[in-house]
Amino acid sequence: MEQTKIAQTVEFARSRRASLTAAIFLMATSAIGPGFITQTATFTAKLGSAFAFAILASIVIDFVVQLNIWRIVTLTRMRASDIANAAIPGSGYVLAVLVIVGGLFFNIGNIGGSGLGLNAMLGLDPKWGGALSALLAIGIFLSKRAGMAVDRFIIFAGVLMIVLTIYVAFASGPPVGDALFQTFLPSTIDFATITTIVGGTVGGYITYSGAHRLLDKGMVGVENLGSVNRAALTGIAVTGVMRYVLFLAILGVVASGVVIDVSGKGANPAAQAFQVAAGDIGLRIFGVVLWAAAITSVIGAAYTSVSFITIFNKNITERGRNIATVIFIAVSLFFYMVITTPPAQMLVFVGGLNGLILPIGLSIFIYAAWARSDLMEGYRYPRWLLVLGVIACALTWYMGYKSIGPIFALLTA
Repeated sequence: MEQTKIAQTVEFARSRRASLTAAIFLMATSAIGPGFITQTATFTAKLGSAFAFAILASIVIDFVVQLNIWRIVTLTRMRASDIANAAIPGSGYVLAVLVIVGGLFFNIGNIGGSGLGLNAMLGLDPKWGGALSALLAIGIFLSKRAGMAVDRFIIFAGVLMIVLTIYVAFASGPPVGDALFQTFLPSTIDFATITTIVGGTVGGYITYSGAHRLLDKGMVGVENLGSVNRAALTGIAVTGVMRYVLFLAILGVVASGVVIDVSGKGANPAAQAFQVAAGDIGLRIFGVVLWAAAITSVIGAAYTSVSFITIFNKNITERGRNIATVIFIAVSLFFYMVITTPPAQMLVFVGGLNGLILPIGLSIFIYAAWARSDLMEGYRYPRWLLVLGVIACALTWYMGYKSIGPIFALLTA
């Protein structure tokens, strides 16, 4: 009897750890997509070591945003759209439509990124590469144990991305001392850059991905709050580490005097940097990193976007959501195959759109935490975290206001 209890306790601890790890990597790999890689390369080429400060500033904002949203989702035991509807009637439908539409367009770019990754890795035509990658993602969701397949695949791909990028960072020989100095005392501060990378890290569907995964795994309530806090912070930390390592890999190339083309029509700044740093093998490694980033983002965007459809159909089963996710990916693939807009341009626009969606959702969540403790079983939300949330919310609204013109101008560019 005692041995049975011990076995059950061990199994519970293992399941709990697996759930937290899956949520962390789902959020992190959703954030680390093709747009993330292209942005990091472009801004490193533009700002040099000073980009390190923008990374630090974005991580601080990301921590506040993610910590609030993950805590509120797990305390209320509700999905984001249901929380929004309970706090401000009707707002959940608006949030769901914004996230689903934004996720669909983002997935078109993600499939494009997977095609470009296979092109750099194997020389495969990008259209065929994108199609094969989308079919792989569909196969994962059609499997009988789709939940476990998703968890294992994103963890493997996430670790692979970080390890390969660390290798290229060592190969490029970046000026680490200068990068560390300018992380805290930059020679240049570019607020537009900070706006862009915040939107690309926790904007749109991304910040809800890990929170909804925890919800699906039953990691909810005050009793799990400590674990949820650690998972939210670890998710942002993993994303921050990947961006900083990628930044160092590209900085080494920039600091050596190599000029990276960031404005040409077919420019691929990260591919150029990886190839300069490590030759042809560097280009292949870039292909693997880009493909892993893109395919995990396809999965993360589809999973999270479809998780919002429960606001329209409360009775949908897990199997039903998996089928809806397959349809979502298939529709994204169809549009990718027929549109002529370059995937990179689509990624830039939708990345900006994610940044505009962020303050809307965050405002609703901060209001819910401040005024609707009844939704959180009477839990008294920490005032210091709410104050930080209000500050982050004001910043995202201001940055969204400053960015809205340039973002929508991309549609006519």
